Amino acid sequence: MQRLETYLNDSLLVSLMGGEKAEKFMGGKNPRIVVTIPAFNEEKTIGNAIIGIREILPQAIILVADDGSKDNTRKIALGLGAKVVSHPTNKGLGETFRTEMKEALRLGAEIIVHIDADGQYLAKDIPSLLRPIIEKKADLVLGSRFTGHIESMPLVKRFGNKAFSMVVSGIAGKKITDSQTGFRAFTAEAARLPVYSLHTYTQEQIIRAVKQKLKIAEVPVHFARRKDKSRLISNPFSYAGRAGMNILRIYRDYEPLKFFGAVGMFFIGLGIVLGAWIVYSVLTAGNVGGIPRVILSALFIMTGIQITLFGFLADMLKR
Repeated sequence: MQRLETYLNDSLLVSLMGGEKAEKFMGGKNPRIVVTIPAFNEEKTIGNAIIGIREILPQAIILVADDGSKDNTRKIALGLGAKVVSHPTNKGLGETFRTEMKEALRLGAEIIVHIDADGQYLAKDIPSLLRPIIEKKADLVLGSRFTGHIESMPLVKRFGNKAFSMVVSGIAGKKITDSQTGFRAFTAEAARLPVYSLHTYTQEQIIRAVKQKLKIAEVPVHFARRKDKSRLISNPFSYAGRAGMNILRIYRDYEPLKFFGAVGMFFIGLGIVLGAWIVYSVLTAGNVGGIPRVILSALFIMTGIQITLFGFLADMLKR
């Protein structure tokens, strides 16, 4: 029991669960926890982030994924005892996340905590993220800002986050209040899920986890005010567009019949509406209005049928 208390810094997690229960769920041993931090030119905040994590999890491995920083981010992280893996140039959040997962699994991580370098998420909330995993109630735990406390968030970003969460909830078939959160904890099994996006990982990891029947939970977390501009997401509108395309790709891959069926029915609907208008014109005015309209109506319907058939074929291949 003393090992567990030492590992989790003065029984922070034990106080949440109860000592014997925590020891039982961990099989009598400490899980290897790796805390991963993506960073791009975060020399002003990376030090405080690492120190805060050390206070909560003194024996955890801290891994900083330096995404081509040009400042002292790497030097400061190494000086504070963190392990650092670096990209030669800036690759983006999606590629950085893949690097984090590959290196964390190589280090033997059993549980991974992912937190940003900018200090907006607080290390003191890490035990709340770990608890459902230690209790084996979840494989992926999301730190929800919208059920916790938000010091500051622009209205456009707030609206975008909620909109994305609604879309992800619909695709995943599970209510998610904060699909964009970068503060999350998950098992090695969840870390092995493929993430293909070049721009983000947040929504894709959730959807793939749901589709693989992994258990997901959310816990409220505090979200502090950022003192400077985000470097990982420099243009929120461009980021939203790329993330939206990524969601469509995931939906296409996991629900091909629904995806292609919806597109196919849209074209079939257009063809039927145009055809109905042509029939109405014949009955009321005695003319069709031109052969091209008839051809266009038939083309819409045929295109819709073909796209729907593609959906059936993709669904058969998937199964």
